[in-house]
Amino acid sequence: MSASQRSPSGGAEHRDPAAVRRFIESFTALLAQAGFPRTPARIFVALLTADDRSLTAAQLAELLQTSPASVSSGARYLLQVGLITAEGEPRSRRQHYRQSPTVWQDIVTLRDRQFTRWAAELADGVRILGPESPAGLRMTETVRYFEFISAEMVGLLKRWRQQDFHE
Repeated sequence: MSASQRSPSGGAEHRDPAAVRRFIESFTALLAQAGFPRTPARIFVALLTADDRSLTAAQLAELLQTSPASVSSGARYLLQVGLITAEGEPRSRRQHYRQSPTVWQDIVTLRDRQFTRWAAELADGVRILGPESPAGLRMTETVRYFEFISAEMVGLLKRWRQQDFHE
């Protein structure tokens, strides 16, 4: 059964909270292996698993069985890199943390921007090293690689957005 064929609740009322926490830790480990800081990764995955559109630091702390201060610190990192947003409550210091519904596309777009910056900086390196030097030739190939990946990513994301997920 595809995600679009499931009921809106998707069986949330029958979830095992311990299994959800195990999943959070398991996916967090994968993100950490890829270089994602552990606490922000736990928060990122917790938000990904939440049915609610946003969670407070207290809710995240309870789910992750950690301190609100730890959540606040990890959330600050996620805010800085643009993977979540925070919305305040009127007349309260409480923040509601939220992921974009297109968070994975956002991540790919951020990575693409990084590749574009790398290619520009590496192109400067080619000029400095000399385009015909062995190092300049290697660097030219790297620039070409990042430019290719970036160009392909634009088309890939466009095709993704054009998919009809309501079949």
